[in-house]
Amino acid sequence: MDEPSFENIVNAHYEPLYRFALSLARSDADACDLVQQTFCRWAVKGGQLRDKSKAKSWLFTTLHREFLGQRRHDDRFPKVEISSVDDGEFAAPPFSESKMDGANVLSALRQLDETYRAPLALFYLEEHSYRDIAGILEIPIGTVMSRISRGKDLLRKQFLEKENR
Repeated sequence: MDEPSFENIVNAHYEPLYRFALSLARSDADACDLVQQTFCRWAVKGGQLRDKSKAKSWLFTTLHREFLGQRRHDDRFPKVEISSVDDGEFAAPPFSESKMDGANVLSALRQLDETYRAPLALFYLEEHSYRDIAGILEIPIGTVMSRISRGKDLLRKQFLEKENR
């Protein structure tokens, strides 16, 4: 059986990786950077993967590690905005109680801590199993289950608070 080409790997996994990166990074530009860096690592090290059927898990794990590394870097060297732009220009539109659409859910998901955001995104957006998520995030399966449960509770509380305003 022929090995999939780099182009085939990118075509097959770009969109789900981008969605996962966006759920972690909360920024379109940062998500693009994470996906690009993940595929750069695949170009360099992907040939070392013995079982090519595990490419998807390898890519998601690598992307998550890239995100954690970037977050550690940003914690050490925080970015400082030097701008006189009015913060009100970037305020989120008011929440519509009658409409809980995908955009509102993704917005609420982006507000969660990464601890809960990553497992929720992998489970609900990328449809990974608990076992796959445990492997990607390198945490026990029980931890995956509890983080998904707690993350759902936090999302529920966010929506209830918005409705009560």
